[in-house]
Amino acid sequence: MKNIEFKVASTSCCTPQVPTIAEDKVKEEYVRYNGTHPVAIIGGGPIGLAAAAHLAERGQQFILFEAGPSIGQNILQWGHVRLFSPWQYNIDKAAERLLLKHGWQLPVLKELPFGQEIVHQYLEPLAKLPELNPYIMLNARVVSVSKKNADKMKSPNRAAAPFVLYVERNGNTERFQARAVIDASGTWAHSNPLHADGIWTREERDLKDRIYYGIPDLSAAEQRQKYAGKRIAVVGGGHSAINTLLDLVNLKKSDANTEILWLMRKENVEEAYGGEENDQLEARGALGSQIHQWIDAEQIQVVTPYMIEGLYHKDGKINIIGTIHGEDKEMQGIDEIIVNTGSRPDFSFLSEIRLSIDPATESVEALAPLIDPNVHSCGTVRPHGEKELRHVEKNFYLVGMKSYGRAPTFLMATGYEQVRSIAAYLDGDMEAAIKVELELPETGVCGISSAPNANDCCMPTDSSTSRCN
Repeated sequence: MKNIEFKVASTSCCTPQVPTIAEDKVKEEYVRYNGTHPVAIIGGGPIGLAAAAHLAERGQQFILFEAGPSIGQNILQWGHVRLFSPWQYNIDKAAERLLLKHGWQLPVLKELPFGQEIVHQYLEPLAKLPELNPYIMLNARVVSVSKKNADKMKSPNRAAAPFVLYVERNGNTERFQARAVIDASGTWAHSNPLHADGIWTREERDLKDRIYYGIPDLSAAEQRQKYAGKRIAVVGGGHSAINTLLDLVNLKKSDANTEILWLMRKENVEEAYGGEENDQLEARGALGSQIHQWIDAEQIQVVTPYMIEGLYHKDGKINIIGTIHGEDKEMQGIDEIIVNTGSRPDFSFLSEIRLSIDPATESVEALAPLIDPNVHSCGTVRPHGEKELRHVEKNFYLVGMKSYGRAPTFLMATGYEQVRSIAAYLDGDMEAAIKVELELPETGVCGISSAPNANDCCMPTDSSTSRCN
C-alpha cells in the first residue's frame, strides 16, 4: 500500500501554487498549509466540483477523488436527457466566478440543458481551471474512510486525528490524509430494486441483461433495436419513468408492435401527472401533461397500484408477480423491464465513520424533517447548510443527493448552497456559514399526495443532479 504524504510548501504565500504534473502520474505535489491536511472531496460531479470551487476561492487546500475516467461520469450515463431545471439553477456561483475570470461564456440561463451539456459546457471547463485541475484525481475510487489509527470504537483524541482515505487507483491502494471529508458521491450507481418490499433478490439480479436501471438512450440504434417491437414494462412513478415512457411512445410510432406497460405503486395514475400547467418549472409540468395525453390515447397500459412481489423467467419471457389492492395479478410475457424506482445511498465505504443517519430516509439525521417527501416538495424545503449537515464525526459531511438519502426532493441549487456553507465553516467564516439563503421553484409533484418512494421529483433522472454527485 502506498502512503501519499502532503509536502510542505516552500513559499510563505497562503495562495495555493499550481504544480505542473503529468496527467498520467499520481498527483503527489499537494501542499500542506499551516500544518493542516487538505479537505478531501469524494465525487467529481456538480456538487463535488462546486465544493472545490468554494474552497479554492477561499485559499483552502483540497483534493478531489473521482472514481470514473472523466468528470461528470454519472451524468454522462443520462446525457441524452434534458433537465427540466434551466441553467440558472445548475451553475454554482463560485464556479461561475472562477470560470468567468478565465473567459468562459455563460450559457443562456433560461435554456434547459441536456445532461451532456452540463458536463461538456460547464463541468469539464471548470475542472480544467488551474485553481482546480492539479488537485483532481480521476480513476480514483475511495473504498474506505476512517480516522488515523482509530477504528470506529476508539474515542480518545478522535476529533484531533485526521481522516484517512483508502483510494484504489491503477491497481494499487493508496492512503491519503485529510482534515475534513465532503462526500459528494451521489446515489446514481445504487438503484432501488423493483420489488415493492425494497429488497434485492437473486431472481432480479440474474435477469440483469433484461432489466435496465435508468433511462435508456433510444436515439442510439442499438437501444432502439433492443426495445422495438417488444413488450416492455416500465416500473416507477416519477419523472424518470415518464421520460422513459415518452421515449418509448416515440419508438412505438416507428414500430406499432411495441407494447408499453407502466407499473407503479401510486393509487391512481393522476398522481403521476403532477402540477402540469401549474408547475413553476414549465418543462417539468409539461412532462405530466404529455404523459397524460398519451395515456388518454391508450398508447400506454397503466397497471396501478401494483405491488411487485417477485418475478421469474419462463420460455424466454419474464413474468412479474404482484398484487393490486391485495388481489394477485401476474404480468406475463414481458421481454424487457426498465426500472425507474429511485436510488439509495452507499454507506459501505463509510463503515468506520460515526454517521448520523435518519433510519427512514437514510438522509443526514438533522435534515430528515426538512426533506421528508411525505411533507415537502422541492420548493418547500427550507434552505440549510453546514449546521444541519453535521454528523457525530466532526468535519465529515454528506452533500448533494447523498445527503437526502432516499428522499427525491433534491435540486442541484440546494447542493451548491450546502457546500458554500461548509466551505465557509471550514475556513472559519462562521457568519457566512450560518447565513443560508436559497430561492427554489415550487413543484407541483412532490407534495403530500406523492408516495415516499416516488422517484426524482426534482430532476429528470432520479436526481438530475447527482445522482449528480
